[in-house]
Amino acid sequence: MRDSHQREIHDLRLSVTARCNYRCVYCRAGEESAQPPGELSWEDLEAIARAFAALGIRKIRLTGGEPLLRPGLAAFATRLQDLQLEDIALTTNGHLLAEQAESLRAAGIRRVTISLDSVQPEKFARITRVKNGFARVMAGIDAACAAGLGPVKINAVLLRGCNDDEIEAFAALARRGQVVVRFIEFMPLEEGRVWSPELVVPMAEILQRLAASYPVVEIPCAPSETARRFRFADGAPGEIGIIAPVTSPFCGQCSRIRVTADGKIRTCLFSLREWDLTAALRAGSGADRDAALRRRILEAVERKEARHHIGEPGFVRPGRAMVQIGG
Repeated sequence: MRDSHQREIHDLRLSVTARCNYRCVYCRAGEESAQPPGELSWEDLEAIARAFAALGIRKIRLTGGEPLLRPGLAAFATRLQDLQLEDIALTTNGHLLAEQAESLRAAGIRRVTISLDSVQPEKFARITRVKNGFARVMAGIDAACAAGLGPVKINAVLLRGCNDDEIEAFAALARRGQVVVRFIEFMPLEEGRVWSPELVVPMAEILQRLAASYPVVEIPCAPSETARRFRFADGAPGEIGIIAPVTSPFCGQCSRIRVTADGKIRTCLFSLREWDLTAALRAGSGADRDAALRRRILEAVERKEARHHIGEPGFVRPGRAMVQIGG
């Protein structure tokens, strides 16, 4: 499956819920948010996954909101194994992971990515606006490692003046060898509309800081990977990744497409148009429904944007915050 720019689309981010138990400052406007849109049934989500797999999708990442809030996730992952995919992964804030890690691994989820935006408990609470969450997330990381959901990736969104003083501390965490730490440039996807270029900690600065404390060497990776990967020059275990959609966009090699929990295709995080799959889901049953889904998917993929326009004159933010799009 290729778009009009001849990029092969083989990775699906499938959001199973827009609900979240965190109110992270780079995503949510305040303590209370509008009621999230309705969720498709597990049966509808499975039909969508099957249609994508039939068109060549090889990897599915389950996202939210916070996917572990939705009962039945492990059973859904078990059914996805029938699709013979290369990879089934999960993105989570980790708050509920310790209790579910073993069952998720048994269900066929192979890898997990966990959000952790500070290694300081007090600062973590300020960023997430959740009390006593830090210990739960750290327990979730340990449980994921023990369950074999690895390599466990830790995603840290850097905001200048907030947590950019922790780059070295995150690198030290990676050097323990159990996790891959990935720094992410702050993108304009939050409800509160606080994004500005001045808040972005660019990849060049991250590398400069690492060079002064824990020098790294780049690891070759596939062109479609979102993260630039680095190992430690002194041979220490662990790995660093940097996802730089603002200062070093990877749009030309993008292999991803997203489906929101309410059944809308988003061809880019910054899409201004969504492609509704609900009519196709109701187009009869069996082969008729599957064919309708495939036609709608191909229509959307054909119109996937060449690139985003973050920071350019006239840039327009998407209508939904990250929590409703799926990370």
